[in-house]
Amino acid sequence: MHMLAFEDLDVCRGILESLPTGMCVVDLQKRIVYWSDGAERITGYLRHEVIGHSCVAEPVLHCDQPGCEFCSNDCPVAVAMKTSRAADSSGFLHHKGGHEIPVRIRAVPVRNAHGSIIGALETFEDLHEAVIPAPGEPARHVPDFIDGVTGVANRAMMQSHLRQALRGFEDAKVSFGVLLLQVEGLAHFRASLGAEAATALLRVVARTLESNLWITDFVGRWSEDQFLVIVGGCGVEGLGNVRERIRRTLAGEGIEWWGERRSLPVSIGEAVPQVDDDAEKLVKRAEKALETASGWRAGGAAAEAGASGS
Repeated sequence: MHMLAFEDLDVCRGILESLPTGMCVVDLQKRIVYWSDGAERITGYLRHEVIGHSCVAEPVLHCDQPGCEFCSNDCPVAVAMKTSRAADSSGFLHHKGGHEIPVRIRAVPVRNAHGSIIGALETFEDLHEAVIPAPGEPARHVPDFIDGVTGVANRAMMQSHLRQALRGFEDAKVSFGVLLLQVEGLAHFRASLGAEAATALLRVVARTLESNLWITDFVGRWSEDQFLVIVGGCGVEGLGNVRERIRRTLAGEGIEWWGERRSLPVSIGEAVPQVDDDAEKLVKRAEKALETASGWRAGGAAAEAGASGS
C-alpha cells in the first residue's frame, strides 16, 4: 500500500518540486520539456517562459561567454546523451535579472520504457548559496569558484562580479569601485616560515577584508599574493575612505607563529569605472595605482632604513 503511493506521479512530482536544486529535462533537440520550482527560483525564469525553448538557442541555461564549454557539443547535456553516462561541470547561468550565477551542473540521460535515450535530466546548484568552508576545512563544497586557501571567491568568481558591476554601471549608472591589494613579501615569508604560515596569514587578510565590507561588496583572491575588492555604491571619495579604513585595520593584523607576532605590509591600488570600460581596463588602472603604492612603500622603507643606519 505504501509502495503504491510512491508510484503516484503527483507524489513524485511533489518530491522533485521540493528540492532546492534546479532541475530541467530536455529532449533530443535540447528543447526544455520540464522546469522545476528550484529552476524558477535560481534563474528567475518561470515555466511558461522556457518550456518548449532550446537551452542552446536561448541564453537561459548556459553562459554565452567566448569559449564557454556549455555552448558546444561538449556541454553536460550533449555528453550525457552522446555517451549514455552522467556528465557534470561548472559554469554560469544567466538570471532573468541580467546577472550571472555560478553553478554546478550535472546531466544524466533519460530513457524510455524500451531503453532508448529520449533526452537528458539536468540539475544545477547555485554555488552562491553553498557553504564556504571554514579556515582549515578543505574547499570541497565549491571547488571551482571558491579559493581553497582563503575561503573567499576566486578569480573566476570575481571576474563574474566585475562584469555584472560594469553592466550595472553602463545600464543604470550604478557607481562602484575596485581595490587591488597586494601582500608584500609573501614569497620570502613563505620561504622563511613555511607554507602553513603563509596560508594562515592569507586567511587573516581575507577574514579582515570580509569583516570590513558591506554585504553588498565582494572580495576574492585575485592572484597568489593579491586580493580584489569590489565596493558598491561609491565614487572616488567613498572608495578612498574604504581604502584607508582597510589599510589601517590590516596594519594591526598578523599571526602568532612560534611565539612571535608575524605580519606583512599590504599595498592598495584603486580605480573607478569609466565610460566604455571592460573588466581588463578597469583592473589595469587598479594595477597601475598599486604599482605606485608599492613603489611609495618601498621608497619609504628604504628611507627609514637609511635613517636608522646613519
